[in-house]
Amino acid sequence: MTISSLPVPNFDHQKKMNKMETINQRKLQPTFDGSYGNGWKVMGEYFLVLLITVILLGIIVSPTQIFRINLDGSHHYWNWEEFTNFNFGRFAVFGTLAIVLGIFMLAYTLLVVPVFKYGADMMFVHAVRGTRPQFETLVSGFKENYLYIVFASLLKMALVMLSLVFCIVPGIVVACRLVFVSYLVMDKKLDPIIAIEESWKMTRGYGWTIFLMGLISFFIHIFGFLLLFFGIIPAQMWVKSSFASMYQAVLQEKGNGNGKNE
Repeated sequence: MTISSLPVPNFDHQKKMNKMETINQRKLQPTFDGSYGNGWKVMGEYFLVLLITVILLGIIVSPTQIFRINLDGSHHYWNWEEFTNFNFGRFAVFGTLAIVLGIFMLAYTLLVVPVFKYGADMMFVHAVRGTRPQFETLVSGFKENYLYIVFASLLKMALVMLSLVFCIVPGIVVACRLVFVSYLVMDKKLDPIIAIEESWKMTRGYGWTIFLMGLISFFIHIFGFLLLFFGIIPAQMWVKSSFASMYQAVLQEKGNGNGKNE
């Protein structure tokens, strides 16, 4: 056997495996400072890929924020002359286009955007687990568990809105307790109802921590917006990394921290 025929050790692969083992063995704390502290580390470690993820997600979500209807009647001044000269044919055309566009935007918001949001959440979970996020995860929901994602998003939104109808406080409580739904649907491939039940169980005892994280995230976004608007992107990266860290920490706390990276 010659020296050239000897197998060459793959040091890069071994280094990557050691890095993953170190991160998986690291005990994450399901606390406010533990989640935001680890979120900051994760954001720095995978800054470029997470930056692109947040930018892409912002582009995808932005159409749902552009089209808004002004229902304030104080801006409209009508008189009889304007009414008699009003072009009803043009109004009918534009009204029809507005209805079609509204239906399209509603379908886009409910049937398309959640897939990208859930995919982005899973990319941040991968980053927390020490696995380099892959952009294919952003669209993986379209071919893997699309119906679960759509129904889970609709059910979660309905529960939060229904709770807000009665009072703001129940709505906040429900929103905090269902914060892990997207992770569970993508990570554990749970159906919507089971994902909601499991999220409710997992967040028991962590409600105030999650509420505080959400409250501080509001001010983080405000501060990022004040930094010439561009600061909103790293702010979003930090918040998403922190909530993904909280999810992974609670999994470890519950004895199920070795989540599968699908």
